[in-house]
Amino acid sequence: MGVPIYQVDAFTEKPFAGNPAAVCILSDPRDPVWMQNVAKEMNLSETAFLQKQEDGFNLRWFTPAVEVDLCGHATLASAHILWETGLLSSKEQARFHTRSGLLTAEHREGGIELNFPAKPEEPAVPPPELPKALGLNPKYIGKSKFDYLVEADSEETVRNLKPDFSLLKTLDIRGTVVTSRSSTAGFDFISRFFAPKVGINEDPVTGSAHCTLGPFWSKKLGKKEFVAYQASERGGVLRVRVVGDRVYLGGRAVTVLRGELIELGSKDKVFA
Repeated sequence: MGVPIYQVDAFTEKPFAGNPAAVCILSDPRDPVWMQNVAKEMNLSETAFLQKQEDGFNLRWFTPAVEVDLCGHATLASAHILWETGLLSSKEQARFHTRSGLLTAEHREGGIELNFPAKPEEPAVPPPELPKALGLNPKYIGKSKFDYLVEADSEETVRNLKPDFSLLKTLDIRGTVVTSRSSTAGFDFISRFFAPKVGINEDPVTGSAHCTLGPFWSKKLGKKEFVAYQASERGGVLRVRVVGDRVYLGGRAVTVLRGELIELGSKDKVFA
């Protein structure tokens, strides 16, 4: 019998938008090399691997190149699949044990809400290659545990960026989020996220980046709740709530593919 795998578009309510993630349901532990190979084969920004344990699910995330410490859209996709397949009832909280500690997800009016740790930024002196790679004159640059945060002067600037990914890839950090106040009705701020270092030139919608964006805009705007838009080609909408040292990320998800990883009977299980 094969290993169930799904593809889900996260932070959207329609297919072929938002950020696609693969979700793989494991019945037994798998070698990280095998998981990395599956992620490379799926060739999505993230592939999530779930395995049931006593108090929830072990959850790991892999890009096509590396395992990462935190991923929002693949966690949203994972919760969506657990409820959709009946592995959890719709009234049950999804509990995920991860490299970033315990993360939870719950059904809320308007979709799914994730409970994530805040990852606030601090002012930083960037490497000279950063503004050059982005092709902009930043209003502000900060650095969180994972990423650089760059504030631009306008939504138009953010939308029109054409980064030099080869140069960005030389920076020793997971990624760079560029943000500004939104001039589009209904949104508080917009962003784009670039992470060629981990194999993703531009991520369509990045939940984990909003663990930094939420606290950043909360300080600037003096409020705790936001509607955010990530202005990638696919685009995605997130509802963001900042509560102490936690950031709540709300969004919807749509399943677009159901399948299985075929077991070929060899000692090293491979994708086929």
